[in-house]
Amino acid sequence: MPSSLKGRIRQSIVHWCFEKHWDIEQTCRIAQQLGCPSIEVVAHEHWPTLRKYGLTCALARSHGWDKGMNNPKYRPECLEQLRLAIDASADFGCPNVITFTGLREDIPDDVGLENCVAGLKQIMAYAERRQITICLEILNSRDARSNLGHPGYQGDHTEYCIEIIKRVGSPRLKLLFDIYHVQIMDGDIIARIREFKDYIGHYHTAGNPGRAELDDHQELNYPAIMRAIVDSGYTGYVGQEFIPTRDPLEGLTQAVRLCDV
Repeated sequence: MPSSLKGRIRQSIVHWCFEKHWDIEQTCRIAQQLGCPSIEVVAHEHWPTLRKYGLTCALARSHGWDKGMNNPKYRPECLEQLRLAIDASADFGCPNVITFTGLREDIPDDVGLENCVAGLKQIMAYAERRQITICLEILNSRDARSNLGHPGYQGDHTEYCIEIIKRVGSPRLKLLFDIYHVQIMDGDIIARIREFKDYIGHYHTAGNPGRAELDDHQELNYPAIMRAIVDSGYTGYVGQEFIPTRDPLEGLTQAVRLCDV
């Protein structure tokens, strides 16, 4: 790790945000250069390349965000994708696998919640046995622009996702606390970090509005947020998931330094 970094926040590069700028080899070299020990949400076939560079994958892909556990007709596919991701992660050393509620599709929120609980309960014993944490992501449903929001997504509030996690009742089910999405839907970022610290398994960043760089054109105070994360006792990873609007290396370098509190 570069001597200029404190390293109290373990930072990860979210691959999809930068893949149009850098191939996986270049992304690995940049991760090393910046002191980021992980590249996440990256296809399994790239994991040997990560290992070659001494990197890990902090969060693995599984099923998509639109077809989730809230709809029983998608449950078999979700469970299959989760099992495959859990096995690959356990074999590689990736600690977390992502999951989503799915789109509402006219499913009432209370029914969707119960369906998520029932579906996730079918996979949690397997995740526990393989020592992999499943991270349920909150996404904003307000912004209809591509990659900025997910209209119709059912798990669009922190408390809704937390209720699912509480009802499932497994130490291997946690919240993927996406700071950008939470800011849009709920706000009170630091208060929620403090309140739900025991249920949070992973973090994502981005500037708001616009899901762009973590610079002075957006409203979130990332150094204060990162200090709250450190103070909460969190020891996992924080994934940099902003969409570059200028030189990607310049923006990522700025974000890494800003979050290194």
